[in-house]
Amino acid sequence: MKLVPPAPARPGDPLDAIGTPSLVIDLDAFESNVRQMAEFAAAAGVTLRPHAKAHKSSEIAKRQIAAGAKGVCCQKLSEAYPFAAAGIANIHVSNEFIGADKTAMAVELAAHVRLSVCVDAVAQVEALGPAAARAGVRIDVLPEVDVGQGRCGVTDDTQLLRLVDAIAAQPALRFGGIQAYHGGAQHVAAHAERRQAAQLAAGRAAASLRALEARGVRCEVVTGGGTGTVEFDARSGVYTELQPGSYIFMDGDYGSLEWSGMRRPRQSLYIASTIMSATHPGRAVCDAGLKGVAVDSGLPKRVAWLADRAEAPLDYIAANDEHGVMAVRDREGDGGRAAGRAGPAGSWPLRPDGQPLRRVRVLSRRARGDAVADRRARIVALSLRVRGSTPACTALTRK
Repeated sequence: MKLVPPAPARPGDPLDAIGTPSLVIDLDAFESNVRQMAEFAAAAGVTLRPHAKAHKSSEIAKRQIAAGAKGVCCQKLSEAYPFAAAGIANIHVSNEFIGADKTAMAVELAAHVRLSVCVDAVAQVEALGPAAARAGVRIDVLPEVDVGQGRCGVTDDTQLLRLVDAIAAQPALRFGGIQAYHGGAQHVAAHAERRQAAQLAAGRAAASLRALEARGVRCEVVTGGGTGTVEFDARSGVYTELQPGSYIFMDGDYGSLEWSGMRRPRQSLYIASTIMSATHPGRAVCDAGLKGVAVDSGLPKRVAWLADRAEAPLDYIAANDEHGVMAVRDREGDGGRAAGRAGPAGSWPLRPDGQPLRRVRVLSRRARGDAVADRRARIVALSLRVRGSTPACTALTRK
């Protein structure tokens, strides 16, 4: 017997008809973010290669490329497969890999797209080169330089030049530049301190460029940067390619940063949830718990009622597997009784400020936000399918 649950939403459904919990996108904010970053990179004279690990959506990648992006970054080879299958022709795997299985995946991908990968050890180069030659493909290889993250990447010029020599010894590989990414700098809250961290990273990348130049090696690409440091990286005179990813959605952490040199991207990602129990005075329970929203960066910070209904303000205070517990914020003369009046009826957007989801398998397919009458927001929800372990977006459309 084949028993399939109904889709959380159908094309044309209003926002309040979406099955919850579901991930929804405000298209106005999303499209503004895509356009703004593309224009910013173009004005700075740098290439934009957004990181796709935030969305894992070929449809979103196509929209970013249509706006001016060169291609996308993927953090794993397996993540790159759905993008290659969807026709994304230029993919950079911004991470190291090792093992015969991973090498075979890289070679297979390189037969379909222009592929670039990162290395920080000669063994990685010596494994990839012969495999690429046997398959008759050419792969761009970028040594990664540790510019402050303390994670992957070479830590001195000797290691870097050894990698360059190893790449040159492999006819099927091409030296494609260097990667210089500092993830920790992305989340420094104070604008001046974040700028300083980005400048230190750029300075270390510049030192690597000088070492390459002294050897007579031409380095055409310095790729790195992220949403938090993109305004500094673009104007550093060092980076030629930027890898921001979260800017299309934003989240609570990025949203709390101080912004100055460029306009803060708008939050476009929300979780729609439903209050399913309100039996305790001053409390309400929704259906967005640990399986709907990650809490490793803290609990959701804001809760808002659908269509700005005049209901009691709520704070998300605890997450269980399938339950989100909220408390009514005391209002003068209310005494915390409003949750009981609200009852379990009605959907409302839970705004975790785009904190990363985990273990979400099926999200709502599409909706148009006519239920949000005041703002008339265009709302789209993504439908994800799992290909192996990698989700791929199947719809991102509007009427």
